[in-house]
Amino acid sequence: MSGSSVFDEVPIDRVRRYWDNRPRNVRHSALPVGSREYFDEVEARKYFVEPHIPGFAEFDRWKGKRVLEIGCGIGTDTVNFARDGAEVVACDLSVESIKIAHQRADVFGLSERITFVNTNTELMEEVPDDRPFDLVYSFGVIHHTPKPQLVLRSARRRMSAGGKLKAMVYNRHSWKVAGIVIGHGKGRFWRADELIAEQSEAQAGSPVTFTYTKDTVRDLIEPPGFRVDDTRIEHIFPYRVKDCVEYRYKKRFPFRVMPAPMMRKLEASVGWHLMVDATAV
Repeated sequence: MSGSSVFDEVPIDRVRRYWDNRPRNVRHSALPVGSREYFDEVEARKYFVEPHIPGFAEFDRWKGKRVLEIGCGIGTDTVNFARDGAEVVACDLSVESIKIAHQRADVFGLSERITFVNTNTELMEEVPDDRPFDLVYSFGVIHHTPKPQLVLRSARRRMSAGGKLKAMVYNRHSWKVAGIVIGHGKGRFWRADELIAEQSEAQAGSPVTFTYTKDTVRDLIEPPGFRVDDTRIEHIFPYRVKDCVEYRYKKRFPFRVMPAPMMRKLEASVGWHLMVDATAV
């Protein structure tokens, strides 16, 4: 883990305000927020630019199981777990994100399968009942809270031995980090943690963004009571941002001339998403 001295004292309310101001993926569509067409387009764009998510989540594997999602955002993955038959408790710190996720569940007739909880995921005190979860799932969230170790401890208390954890955190040794430190930071590597946080999301200024390596992510995940079964690296965003904001997807150099097998090797080495599969012990 990196940057604990930088982020430890960040107030959780500052993190909440950041995500309330612009819930993740909320601008993946220009259609009216809350409509079925809006949610369909948001999902299509999300999985177009991050096609590894459905394979990692394995939505259909959790039919008839209990899933705890830590950081549901506006509910894209949440709805897909529920569509495939899971009973989902979806938590998020952001009030605005939860509101939109509620709308999404209502639009698709899945409200009975999903319980949304607006809570600090470091504590998850508001999560209902004590029945253990079969899966704890968190995609791109744990690294955005000041005390990520508390999130994992809280999650482990909600699971029985043998339960599964699937989590994505950001990769320290990534193409994205290199671009941030060299491009935005003018090579000021001694300020890497602050620079990464500032530029880690589409909306600049994230108050907290930890990054991990395959070794340091074990130091995060295993002490609360998990065994890391697998780690892998995915995802380099190859598109020009100025086009994406207008809903066009044009690859930037060198990705537009890179053969697909080479791109996959590059992503597996220096991708931004560090994916972890673990088991509660």
